[in-house]
Amino acid sequence: MTNVHHIKPLITNDAVIFGILMIILAIIFKTANSDRPALKKFYTYVPSLLLCYFVPSLLNTFGLVSGGTSSLYFVASRYLLPASLILLTVSIDMQSIIRLGPKAIIMFLTGSIGIIIGGPLAILIVSAFAPQIVGGVGPNAVWRGLATIAGSWIGGAANQTAMKEVFGASNSLFSAMITVDVIVSNVWLGFLLFGAGRTESIDRFFKGDTSAIDALKVKIRTFRSDIAKIPTLSDMITVAAVGFGATAFAHIVADTIAPWMQVNYPQLAKFSLTSPFFWIVVTATTAGLLLSFTPARKLEGVGASRMGSLFLYILVATIGMKMNILAIFDHPGFFLVGIIWMLIHITIMLSVAKMIRAPFFYVAVGSQANIGGAASAPIVASAFDTSLAPVGVLLAVLGYALGTYGAWICAILMEFVTKI
Repeated sequence: MTNVHHIKPLITNDAVIFGILMIILAIIFKTANSDRPALKKFYTYVPSLLLCYFVPSLLNTFGLVSGGTSSLYFVASRYLLPASLILLTVSIDMQSIIRLGPKAIIMFLTGSIGIIIGGPLAILIVSAFAPQIVGGVGPNAVWRGLATIAGSWIGGAANQTAMKEVFGASNSLFSAMITVDVIVSNVWLGFLLFGAGRTESIDRFFKGDTSAIDALKVKIRTFRSDIAKIPTLSDMITVAAVGFGATAFAHIVADTIAPWMQVNYPQLAKFSLTSPFFWIVVTATTAGLLLSFTPARKLEGVGASRMGSLFLYILVATIGMKMNILAIFDHPGFFLVGIIWMLIHITIMLSVAKMIRAPFFYVAVGSQANIGGAASAPIVASAFDTSLAPVGVLLAVLGYALGTYGAWICAILMEFVTKI
């Protein structure tokens, strides 16, 4: 394979590169929301999120830019990522989530547990007949790359990036894992959308009661109308102040705790507790959760999560800019691990749903709130009914909150099983 990264990139000015990335994102989102039949059909098969990774990666792969020398990823991961985590978690409405009923929460948490234990089990299964697939040392240790998938599948792209930084997966390994993540998860998304059109027959099989869902539709419409308003400049500045103010606090905590841990408890490095980035992510997530119990939660009405999503997609583009899209061809065995991992998650989800008689809506949204996050959980929810899309958002935001913790536990378990 030709290594184009030794060639001097055509564009080295980060201001120019950033402008190009924003234009790429604008084109993708504009065409993804187009009413043209050809574009609608295209985006039925090609997820916009995949393009947000893939198109910037072409710039790097063909030597137009260098993801390795650009500072954009560092800025996005240290400043925009924690702000994104805060703004996506500040909108959590715990009362609304509780009103979904215990079955919705059970299915969501079941999905998270399925990912946490599915990763280590998939490694054990594959290592039984092809141990070379799940081996590797240092930054190329496969479990480090799989940790980024755990972050994505429990939380989202922000948590995925966090796990890459915390556990130090190499860029080439991360490139391959992103491809596995996106392809495997979107195949499952296709099955869920297919099932949404046959929800009545599936619910008969699970013996699920959908009355609570019907009642919830009315509550959701009322909730949205109560908090929604046209944001003023003051509102937008307040949203930015909350996001970046809490980010500053997260950096202060990280700059204090991480060195102290390194000096006094260096043995905790294996749990990433000496990593400043770990403390930035954990502090930001915790700050967002705490703020959700204050009036700051109402910032969702003026677009807190939209601004958080904007930061997130800028981050996604800078990640893509570091990708080598040909890396997956060097490691086709990673797909096998991903498929087995997903099948474990699905098996656990369907088994618990049958056991507690959960409606398929809770299965689909609970799974996608983990696997796809805020990007696709609302899509699955709206496939059942357009008014239910915010349910996907609420559970997906909960996934962002839990993703950092759950993925960290999963990664530690995967590291442990590789040493058995």
